[in-house]
Amino acid sequence: MAAFLDIVFPVKVGFGATGGPQRKTQVVQSGSGKEERNQQWANSRRSWDVGTGIRDIYEAEQVLSFFEDVRGRLSGFLFCDPFDLRSCAILGKPGAMDQAIGTGDGIATAFQLTKMYGSANPYRRKISKPKPDSVLVAVDGVALDETDFSVDHTTGLVTLAVPPAAGAAVTAGFDFFVPVRFDTDGLSIAWENNALVSVPSIPIVELIL
Repeated sequence: MAAFLDIVFPVKVGFGATGGPQRKTQVVQSGSGKEERNQQWANSRRSWDVGTGIRDIYEAEQVLSFFEDVRGRLSGFLFCDPFDLRSCAILGKPGAMDQAIGTGDGIATAFQLTKMYGSANPYRRKISKPKPDSVLVAVDGVALDETDFSVDHTTGLVTLAVPPAAGAAVTAGFDFFVPVRFDTDGLSIAWENNALVSVPSIPIVELIL
């Protein structure tokens, strides 16, 4: 069985999910009340409860079928994060200069898609699953034609046909999915009035690829 399936969790159900990024920080407090904090994860890891997105028996049926398709926790799949799904603001439209993904040196042609968060202490997140046909690329502010670059949608690696000149800013815009898996091997769904359903927590967790 494949460790990762290139299929998308039901988007409508996903948009009712609750969740977001998690970090792991060790906090050690002294007797005086002072504390030291140690970051144990270099990268955040997102998790969601998709059970909150199920509103009727038909959506429950979709999720049940999907759960069986990926064999519970066995295989990873794609998830459209309702809170963070593009290179720009959530209600915006991606543009070729949204995110800096590298600087030319006259030799390199491959650049990894990333997304930057914050400004005081910025965090750069690797984007490995861009949405097909959504990636836009620019070099020094000039948008490239789609024939001037290629995208590996399994890794998020962008390859330019011509190496950017030394010092040239390489930027990109895109929509993206998050690689995830179910964090449970069991579902428990109850009927109510032959139409509605009672659904417990159905956790999914981001895969760090």
